[in-house]
Amino acid sequence: MAVNINSVYTTVLYILNKEQRGYITPAEFNSLAVQVQDEIFQAYFPDGNQLNRKNQTNSNNDTEFFNMFKDTAYKLYPFENDIVFTKNVANNGFIYTGTSPIFKLGEIMSTYSTTVPNTESVTKLASKKDYTKITRSKLTKPTNSYPICYTTNATIAPATTSQLLIKVSPTPDSLVVNCVLTPTNPVWSFTVGTLGQYIYNLNLSVDFELDISEQTNLIIGILKYCGIIIRDPEIVQAASQEAKQVEINEKS
Repeated sequence: MAVNINSVYTTVLYILNKEQRGYITPAEFNSLAVQVQDEIFQAYFPDGNQLNRKNQTNSNNDTEFFNMFKDTAYKLYPFENDIVFTKNVANNGFIYTGTSPIFKLGEIMSTYSTTVPNTESVTKLASKKDYTKITRSKLTKPTNSYPICYTTNATIAPATTSQLLIKVSPTPDSLVVNCVLTPTNPVWSFTVGTLGQYIYNLNLSVDFELDISEQTNLIIGILKYCGIIIRDPEIVQAASQEAKQVEINEKS
């Protein structure tokens, strides 16, 4: 379940206005919302790596609903997708044509459907240097059962910006990549009332894509930046202390 952006915005405004601390506009809030969501999202990866060490030493709590590593992995599920890459003959590779930016590549599956026997193989991702060495050697030359690939960028017409390109050897008939996509930018949209007030527009707004459990962290993170904007060190200090305590509780 995602986090409702209006709930976060009204809570932030309530806290700021409680003691006449200040005010942030919807445009300022939207910029901060994007920044904080991105910070929380990117923290999942080092946090997950740290928590996984506890799994490896059998020191992590494996009780149902209390395994922090599984909880962190669960928060990433909405961003995980199997993406079919499009074959691009001109560049002898496969390109990503989606609109959501890819944050990380996971398992890469190459399918050889026109050969006998038909083969679906996990494809090893290598650096360009290693790819060149392996494909040129007769002893290590890739096969349909053990393909290899590397990633690069290419400008594919009619696009004017570079796109992710995956080159695979041997060239498969289709390529599917398990990817983690970047969250969509949240937007608090509004209409202007008769008194010049901002009125929440549900239809044009975009909620946070993070799990509902992140609502508190989103509010605290946005408040921290609000304190910088309105130049109130007390808000920055209070939000930073609260964020630190939440982090300690989550990782202890």
